[in-house]
Amino acid sequence: MQQTSGMTKSALGPHGMNKMVINHLDRLFVTSDAATIIKESDIHHPAAKMVAMAAKMQEQECGDGSNFVISLAGELMVQAQRLIQMGLHPSEILIGYEKAAKKVYAELENLTCYTLASLEDHDEVLKCMKSAISSKQYGLEDVLGDLITKACLYALPAGSRKLNVDNIRV
Repeated sequence: MQQTSGMTKSALGPHGMNKMVINHLDRLFVTSDAATIIKESDIHHPAAKMVAMAAKMQEQECGDGSNFVISLAGELMVQAQRLIQMGLHPSEILIGYEKAAKKVYAELENLTCYTLASLEDHDEVLKCMKSAISSKQYGLEDVLGDLITKACLYALPAGSRKLNVDNIRV
């Protein structure tokens, strides 16, 4: 185990790197979930607060991906630091990041790999479900994919394209 910044210890667990965190209320918990760590952290630095807010928004909107948001923001800050050390002004870096964001948004439209024709077709939904599940439960995507697809199709109101996840329970 390794101590980091006086409050986090890491240990290799069954699903990756788990962290033992002591929050601002002296509550101890073990997790590898970035969203949980952010929720339990008392953040004061303005830049860190912005990254935490972005991660929370990602978690609320998609239910996943907060770790990616934190990693991407961290790497953008590392690159910005290098550019500042080279003599660029922060406003120039911001302009460059804004141009890059516009380019990324334009390219994302062309990167669709599959579009569902019918939300009621079990096999078609299962194709999409497997890729999402394999990122979290690799090797179990066939079994879990079928079960989750059946649950989603059962909970989907007839003729609707909107699934209310509150209708699904384990």
